[in-house]
Amino acid sequence: MEGRPAHIPVLCEEMIQALSPRSGGVYLDGTLGAGGYAEALLEASGPDGRVIGLDLDADAVERARQRLARYGERVILVHAGFHEAGEVLGRRGIGALDAAVLDLGLSSDQLADSKRGFSFMRPGPLDMRFDASGGPTALELLRSFSARQLEEILATYGEERYCKKLARAISRAAAGGELETTEDLARVIEKTVRGRRGRIHPATRVFQALRIVVNREIENLRRALVEIPRLLAVGARFCVVSYHSLEDREVKASFRELVRRGDDWRLVTPKPIRPSAEEIARNPRARSARMRVIERAASVEKTEGMRR
Repeated sequence: MEGRPAHIPVLCEEMIQALSPRSGGVYLDGTLGAGGYAEALLEASGPDGRVIGLDLDADAVERARQRLARYGERVILVHAGFHEAGEVLGRRGIGALDAAVLDLGLSSDQLADSKRGFSFMRPGPLDMRFDASGGPTALELLRSFSARQLEEILATYGEERYCKKLARAISRAAAGGELETTEDLARVIEKTVRGRRGRIHPATRVFQALRIVVNREIENLRRALVEIPRLLAVGARFCVVSYHSLEDREVKASFRELVRRGDDWRLVTPKPIRPSAEEIARNPRARSARMRVIERAASVEKTEGMRR
C-alpha cells in the first residue's frame, strides 16, 4: 500500500531451487501474505502450473488477488489458514500437491497497519488477530488472564527472562483499565524492565508471545506439520521458513520424526538454509530466517491420505 514499505519475500530464490516448480504442477502457498512466494511459484511453473494460496488475513488475500490477477485461473486464493489445507483442497477436488511452502513470518503490511496492533512502534488497538473477523483480541485475552497464566505465556511463547515481573505489571495495568493501545502496553513493559537489550526492544518478546497465543500459532503449525505432508505426491517437497526458535523446533522435530518412522521421507536440509549476507543487507528482517525442506520419497499408505 502507498506509504508502506514493500514486503520482500525471504529466501525466495532458495525456495524455488528447493521446490523446483514445473509446468503442470500444483503448488500450495499456505501463507499467502503479499503474494511474493505465490508469484515466484507461478512464474517458475508456467505456462500452466497452478498455485493454491491460503491466508487467515482477509486483507492479505485481497491484496494478493490484485497482484496475481494476471495469472487468471492458474491461481486459487482462499481466506483460510494453512492448518485447514486438507479441507480446502478436498473441497476443490485436488488430490495431491507437487510442493508446499509456509513462510511463518509476519508481513510488512501487517506490521505497518497500525489498526492491526502487531507493532509496538505504531499506536493502535491491542488486536493482533490475523483473522480480524473473529476470536478474542490481545486486549480481551489480557483482561481474562491471571498474572500466573500470563507469566507462563511470556515464558513459553516469548522466552521472556523477566516473565514474572512483566506479567504482574501487565496484569495490574489491565485490571486498572490502563491498557487500551499498543503504546500503553509498550509503556508498561519499558517502565518495568527499564531500557533496551542491545538491538532488541524490551517489548519484542511480549508482543511475540501475545500474537502467538491470540492466533493459536503453535497449535496451528503442529496441525499443518501433520496434515500437509499427507497431501504431497511422491517426489514432492515441503518447505517451511521460520523466524524464531519456537517455530523452528517444531519444524525440525516434525521433519525428523517423519524420517525416523520409515523410508517414505528424505530430509533435504539436515541443517537449515539461512539468508546470505547480501540478502540480510537488502532486507534486515530476513536475519533470523531458517528454511527446512523435506521430500516425500516413496508412496505412503492410503490411510495417510487427505482429510476430508
